[in-house]
Parts: sequence; C-alpha cells; structure tokens
Amino acid sequence: MGGSASLLSKELISEYQELTFLTKQEILLAYKRFAELLPKDQRNADVLSVRLPQEKIFTLPELKANPFRDRICHVFSTSENRDGSMSFEDFLDMLSAFSDSAIPDIKSHYAFQIFDFDGDGTLDKMDLEKLVNRLTGDANDTRLSDSEMIQLIQNILEESDIDKDGTINLSEFQHVISRSPDFVSSFKIVL
Repeated sequence: MGGSASLLSKELISEYQELTFLTKQEILLAYKRFAELLPKDQRNADVLSVRLPQEKIFTLPELKANPFRDRICHVFSTSENRDGSMSFEDFLDMLSAFSDSAIPDIKSHYAFQIFDFDGDGTLDKMDLEKLVNRLTGDANDTRLSDSEMIQLIQNILEESDIDKDGTINLSEFQHVISRSPDFVSSFKIVL
C-alpha cells in the first residue's frame, strides 16, 4: 500500500480527512480499491482524473447485492450526464457517508436522497412503493399484493408524515430515523 501513499500528496490526504469522516488509512485503502476497479490498461493513469462507470462500482462486494446500488451511484455521482459514474472524490464521499464515523444526520440525509426516486425532495406514495418493492424483491412470490402495499404505505405515512400532507420530507424522515438506532448501524460500507 506504500505505492498509494506516494500517489496522493500529504496535503491532499489531509484535505480529504477534513472533508470526510475517513481516516488517512481509510483514504489510502479507498484509493487502492478505486484503482483496482480500473481496467488494467488504465491502472497507470492519474486515478484522480478518471471516472468509473457505475457497472464497475456495482462489482464492489458491499454493493453487489444491494437493491439500491443504482440509486447510491446516482446520488453520489457528480457526472454531468447523471450516468452514475464516479470520480475518486465521489467514491470517497460515498464511503464517508456510509462509514461508521459518519453522523446520523449525514447518513439519513443520503438515505433520503437514495429513497427519493423522483428527486422532488419528498417521499411520496410512488417513492415508497419503489422502496418497498426493492426491499421485498420484484419476484411474484416476494412482491406484496396491491392491498398489502396500500396498507403498508398508509402505515408508513401515518407513522412518519407529521404534517399530514401525504408525503415524508427530509425532517420527518430524519425524525423517524432518529428513533431507529439500527438504521444508522446498518447504513454502512466497510473498507
């Protein structure tokens, strides 16, 4: 791993430490893992100037089976064409938000964005239905019936929709999450 350290300056590592919840060792390991995802012919390229397609990010063991992996890449990608590709800094941001050291407000903020499928700043019935379908699976034997889905979404809104507008906004979501310590501990990617 000594090779990774020479490719990232001490100043850049310090800057990343200030901007993330990651330690120096975690940043160096993230750099190594990102570089390993590059095609063999690009591994000698400047890793800081390369974007990985989301399909490469999907190969990470932590994301391979995650039903929200496309949403995770979408939320953390700074790509102008919103293709889910990631730069090393996008990758660091993702790892930081999912790290054990990230504060609950950061974790819930990003979780909210991941679950807000239409990007309108609220979780409405359609977002909640997509969320439930991803959690239960889309197969006929795991999918909820229409009446089960309606009842579940109604229960979620009754529990979470404090202002009774039929949607869950970020502060309502964070309020619910604050009462669920298991959420914060399960919302992570370990280096």
